[in-house]
Amino acid sequence: MLYESLSTPIVDRYDVAVCGGGFGGISAALAAARHGKKVILFEKMYILGGLGTAGIVTIYLPLCDGLGHQVSFGIAEELLRLSIRHGAEGRYPANWLDGEGTRTEKDKRFEVQYNPALFAMDAEKLLLDSGVDILYGAYAVGTETDGDRISHVIIESKSGRTAYAVDTVVDATGDCDIAWFAGAPTETFHQGNILASWYYSNGSDGYKLHMLGCCDIPDEEKKPGHETELLLNRRFAGLDQEEISEFLCLSHQSTLRDVIGRRKDDPDYWPVTMATMPQLRMTRRIVGEYELGQDESHKRFEDSVGMIANWRKREPVYEVPFRTLYSAKMKNLITAGRCTSITEGMWDLMRVIPCCAVTGQAAGTAAAMTDDFTAIDIKTLQTALEKDGVVLHETWRGEE
Repeated sequence: MLYESLSTPIVDRYDVAVCGGGFGGISAALAAARHGKKVILFEKMYILGGLGTAGIVTIYLPLCDGLGHQVSFGIAEELLRLSIRHGAEGRYPANWLDGEGTRTEKDKRFEVQYNPALFAMDAEKLLLDSGVDILYGAYAVGTETDGDRISHVIIESKSGRTAYAVDTVVDATGDCDIAWFAGAPTETFHQGNILASWYYSNGSDGYKLHMLGCCDIPDEEKKPGHETELLLNRRFAGLDQEEISEFLCLSHQSTLRDVIGRRKDDPDYWPVTMATMPQLRMTRRIVGEYELGQDESHKRFEDSVGMIANWRKREPVYEVPFRTLYSAKMKNLITAGRCTSITEGMWDLMRVIPCCAVTGQAAGTAAAMTDDFTAIDIKTLQTALEKDGVVLHETWRGEE
């Protein structure tokens, strides 16, 4: 066995360190900076947006319940509008954006399709203008803990191995890496991920997004006739580097086969861009102080920090309890996005862009207020979120 002697310099100190630059991390960093904190965002890729840009999953799923009520507000809506600032790619709900037409159960939901490159650059500018320091190519590889607190986040980059002293940490890695490194309780997705291979093309029928291995449905939600058409009859946990590398190779081969097949009938057909990160949707999440389940639609939570819709079907609405964002075993660590504490069946609803933005804003706002999430004044947090445009409860159902 090789024993490596490591010397890790501490290069800076931040009030809030956000690990992961997907929609959850963007929202958390933005919220914390807007509340006056010194914030750094670590992103292992060289582009912001995570699966929503580098992963080519460029559909900003609904902010509404499908019955005419918007449920996700604040930064979730801000980023949706930012994503189509230069125009939408196909999905454009004029009934929501321009007030044209009605918003019934038969009308378009409040969702858009956007360009990944334009969004990534606009999001970067938004964060920089807000005072967030962005460190690209920064892979979080560990933490230094002091009892029930994280004192340092350790990253590896082109500059080598370095450490950053932190007051609070937002885990928006998607894989709950920081919680796992720090020894907080975590759970893995038992069902596993299907092979996916989304890519963009341009041909005689125009510029298009191709969703190979489109999506999956948790086992408990499946019904006869609704099975997913798989590219490969195999599941991937997404937490082992050899398996992830194999996943990517298989994904690339699926894209290549599809492109070659289409070019037989259309010589002008060319791939424009493909995913530059594995399209893994659910891997690991924190075991928080509460686990939100899919059977808790329309349930009121006194510690709600926002609401999300069900992207798969109209009508269900879920309030997000603050207790789902943290574990008392690591008091200055909070999660955002698909890392939060939910049941297996709820995971597929919580992993999507609006939910990442809702939980990210809540996590970033809380991180700006305290370095002990077990002792936060929830009413003060809720007041701050409401001031920033978040709606906490279903007021149209008679909730106060």
